[in-house]
Amino acid sequence: MTWSLYASYLVFVVLIAIAPGPDTMVVLKNALSGGARGGLYACSGIALGNFVQATAVGLGLGALIVRWQPVFETVRWAGVVYLCWLGFQALRGAWRGDYAALDALERRRATGFRRWREGFLSNITNPKVLAFYLSVLPQFLDPATTGAGDALLLAYTVLVVGTVWQLGLLLVVHRVNAWLRRRRVRRTMDAVTGTALIGFGIALAAD
Repeated sequence: MTWSLYASYLVFVVLIAIAPGPDTMVVLKNALSGGARGGLYACSGIALGNFVQATAVGLGLGALIVRWQPVFETVRWAGVVYLCWLGFQALRGAWRGDYAALDALERRRATGFRRWREGFLSNITNPKVLAFYLSVLPQFLDPATTGAGDALLLAYTVLVVGTVWQLGLLLVVHRVNAWLRRRRVRRTMDAVTGTALIGFGIALAAD
């Protein structure tokens, strides 16, 4: 694989990373309710989920999972239910709008592990991540001249770019935290993220 080909792949990955998706919405959801630390926990969970899926694809296991329909369908529907549940939680917060009570309850319930788990499960149960790896990576690899090392490099590039983008997003959220804490703004953000998460779940169910 040449550097020019890798550069083309990198540009493509950056464009994919900045497009709003379930991972972005989960990071935003946790950043709004738990601050920068809450967003970091979710981001680390997403990164581990991405690492697991990228490694599976790089080692050739991803294709086996996709072809094994019972496993693939179980993962897909688990992802549908989980995304819709996270979306419902955000919409419920927007509907109630009582953020003083909600934040107090969230501080008691939402441990760092819970936020990490939300990020990890939202990523690992999204088979579109595997589908992306399996559909895009072969276009940049020549089976005759490349091995698992090149495949892993391309897969881990998605992980790194996605993590950098989410950390940048957290930095922006931290900078405008006071504005985001306003009741009207936060209700709007919760409504948008909740609707988006449910929309992603429905789209996943329809695929």
